[in-house]
Amino acid sequence: MSFFGRRQKRSPTPTGSLSRKNSMTDADGPNAKPLYLCSPFADAALVNGNFKTIVMLPKYVNDMEWVAVNIYDFYTNLNEFYGCITECCTQHSCPTMSAGPNLNYLWTTPERKQVSLSAPTYIDSVMSSVQNLIDDENVFPTKSGQEFHKESFPVTVKHVYRQFLRIFAHIYHAHFHQILHLRAEPHFNSLFAHFLAFGREWQLLDERDIRGDPSTPVGVGLLWERWRSSGKLES
Repeated sequence: MSFFGRRQKRSPTPTGSLSRKNSMTDADGPNAKPLYLCSPFADAALVNGNFKTIVMLPKYVNDMEWVAVNIYDFYTNLNEFYGCITECCTQHSCPTMSAGPNLNYLWTTPERKQVSLSAPTYIDSVMSSVQNLIDDENVFPTKSGQEFHKESFPVTVKHVYRQFLRIFAHIYHAHFHQILHLRAEPHFNSLFAHFLAFGREWQLLDERDIRGDPSTPVGVGLLWERWRSSGKLES
């Protein structure tokens, strides 16, 4: 059963409107910050406290099984959020998989060539490939007595995690105003904080993945720093 393309029920539309211009930044000019880095939006969350407490391995649970279950949950929830804004993420509005003014992610083909794709095509490719992995019993075993591959499974999930991070980064950069319009920023922030906490706890994300290169920093890296400082994530 494919989860791609399922739509989450929309929140009630708030009174008034958020234009693309005034919802992306809190001020005009070169020093303007995206709204997802500004109060109160950056601090909106469903719960208070450190997310590290919910990513630790429960007693009597296999570590690879714990990672697999969480990968599935992140896949499902991220797909639901993207389903809410997919009509606004089009070939025309998002011709590249962008996460910042000078940051465009490239897709690696089976021939190991890097190509530029529109954001909806890129995200569809990620979600379709992850769906295929989840359905593959050799990668995500579900039958009793079937083991995870100790060497290949960690490599696979790290790649999946990096791709999920890129989707989060694109949504924050290009579609946060739509998340705000749906009044879903506490939900989306909490999902992303959980994702970051789990990735760092289980060594699925490197700091470079979150921050990006100095010449092309990832905007959500500053959000990660903010949440670390506030105690939501690891110190």
